Amino acid sequence: MSVSPMTQPDVDIDLGRLVKAIWEKKALVAGLTAAAAGLAFLVTGMLNPLYKSETRLLIETREPVYSSDQNQSAPDTVFDDRAVTSQVEILRSTDLVKQVARNLDLSSRVEFDPAANPSAIGNVLIMLGLKKNPLDVPAEERVLKEFYKKLDVYAVPESRVIGIEFSSEDEALAAAVPNALVDVYLASQSGAKLENNTDASAWLEPEIAKLRDKVRESESKVAEYRAQTGLLLVNQQDTIAAKQLSDISTELSRVRAERADSEARAQSVRNALDNGQAVDAVSNVLDSPVIQRLRESEGNIRAQLADVSTTLLDNHPRMKGLRAQLADVERQVANEIRKVLSSLESNARVARIREQELTAQLNELKAGSAREGEEAVELRSLEREAAAQRDLLETYLGRYREAASRTQPKALPADARVISRAVPASEAYFPKTGPIIIVSTLAAFLLSTIGVMLGELFSGRALRPSSALTSEPARGQGEPEAPVTGAAAPAVVTARPVEQTNQALGHISNDADDFSVEAVAEQLVTDMTSVAVCVSPEGDEGSAAAVMLVRTVAGEGLKTVLIDLTGSACPTELMAESIRLPGLTDLMCGEISISDSIHPDRLSSAHIIPRGNANARRAMRAIDRLPMIIDALTEAYDLVVVECGATDAASIARIARAERGEIVLSVLRFGETEIAELLIEFNAQGFDDVLLMTPGQPASPLGTRSTAA
Repeated sequence: MSVSPMTQPDVDIDLGRLVKAIWEKKALVAGLTAAAAGLAFLVTGMLNPLYKSETRLLIETREPVYSSDQNQSAPDTVFDDRAVTSQVEILRSTDLVKQVARNLDLSSRVEFDPAANPSAIGNVLIMLGLKKNPLDVPAEERVLKEFYKKLDVYAVPESRVIGIEFSSEDEALAAAVPNALVDVYLASQSGAKLENNTDASAWLEPEIAKLRDKVRESESKVAEYRAQTGLLLVNQQDTIAAKQLSDISTELSRVRAERADSEARAQSVRNALDNGQAVDAVSNVLDSPVIQRLRESEGNIRAQLADVSTTLLDNHPRMKGLRAQLADVERQVANEIRKVLSSLESNARVARIREQELTAQLNELKAGSAREGEEAVELRSLEREAAAQRDLLETYLGRYREAASRTQPKALPADARVISRAVPASEAYFPKTGPIIIVSTLAAFLLSTIGVMLGELFSGRALRPSSALTSEPARGQGEPEAPVTGAAAPAVVTARPVEQTNQALGHISNDADDFSVEAVAEQLVTDMTSVAVCVSPEGDEGSAAAVMLVRTVAGEGLKTVLIDLTGSACPTELMAESIRLPGLTDLMCGEISISDSIHPDRLSSAHIIPRGNANARRAMRAIDRLPMIIDALTEAYDLVVVECGATDAASIARIARAERGEIVLSVLRFGETEIAELLIEFNAQGFDDVLLMTPGQPASPLGTRSTAA
């Protein structure tokens, strides 16, 4: 192993050893796997099978076929995601669940009330006060609690469909519960609508009676006001005064037209007479029958006169007689024209008088109409009030008739319908024996395999040096790796003269008969040594002896601390509660303080600075700080022991000065020649006195003391 935690990355995991360890313990792995499979089979066989059934519900607006809204192209109510979620919560409401539980008598089933038959262990726990008595809770609440555990109501995404799932040990009950829950839900929704209609009918009936009285009163006020003011109607909208005003206006216009016509005709006749013009073109003259006869007579006479004038002279009596007749006819025509003119003038005068009378009447009616206008304002106000009351009454009557027609539950369907009813399941959904056994078997196989591999890793049997160090020969039981200085120590010490070996053996300060841990501890205490650097060429066994040394000194009442500089962290594993505690590498990287790196020994009063968890190569850059750390620890402890593991003298020289402290060489099976070679190396670095510690047997993991050989 390496001599410091900085070389920990040089250790690789031996995958071949892990596979071999698993194969060596194949019987254990197979046994655990088979036991897990058998246990899973027994457990699944003991479990009661559970069946699950589902009912699906579509949320939509539903109206009766005779509803007034049936011709609408789209429903008035739009069910969005929140509305569907609200219906889900209604389906999970306690009132509905209680009604279903009562209808199906679920309280009589042990499945829904397991607390009614407690086990013996449960009774003992209740008696000891470690468990609350479930019977203190009402039976209905216990049933509801179990019911909700088995019920699952959910909204199908991107739709208005709600699913109701229920699981039970009875496949028929698993299908009956969601169907019953849906039936109760639909009935409650329809009942809510029916209740609304009933409430509406009960409220509308007295309101309609009140409105009838108000309408009757309003219409009576209108009729009374009309009678008082004389605003009586002759048709649907005109009063007598308005009708008279309209008729007189029409008659006045007609009379004025007649007067103007008569005056125009009379003036035309008068102008013709005054100017000596013919008046035959005037229509009134032409229309006179007398003038027409006179004109005929005049024509006949003129014809006779013309006829006889060819044979008779002007003084002939016949000619004179015809001229006398012609003059008489012309006088009669003139007289008749004057009569027509007089008639036209008379008609004009009559029309003028009639016009004056109608104008006077019209003025009177206008004055009365202004008064009636003011009265009509009040009348229209009364009529509007009566019309509003009448319209409201008609509206209430219509709603009352519609509400009264919906007095049966079937007349008000719920805003939902069942699209899929639950049916008894053909097979149980839990437990799935096959998958459970397969998963349990695989889990047991993996866990047992992982346990074997972890055991190999923690024991160190599955760890090997990295490829850079495999070429170095082993020394003792451990394989030394790179020292703290970064320069590799020679793996094989060259032969030295015998006299150098004997001289080196003379520098061993211990009594030749006692190199035990107790003897070394006694000498350190006697010499009041403050720093002891332990070197263990044989690896973890020597490091265990260093742990024994620290515990022995601590047993003498001295404050002692051990610094773990080994690559295997053997002292940390023997003394600390966990190998993952922060320690030396964290301290050298500046991540923690000295006080945070010190931890108590789990079996003595000594302390330990573990190997640490920080990056070893990064910590190596601060290796020069280690002497300062040791000096700081000597101020607080009587003895500071630095366990370096299998390292060389050159590496020790970097962390310990020759003029202070002791070097303790912990060996178990090395011969004198090998020990002499080690001493020569230390002498070359200025370490003249080296304490030799050779426990009679390898140190156990518990750090028990061994007697000297």
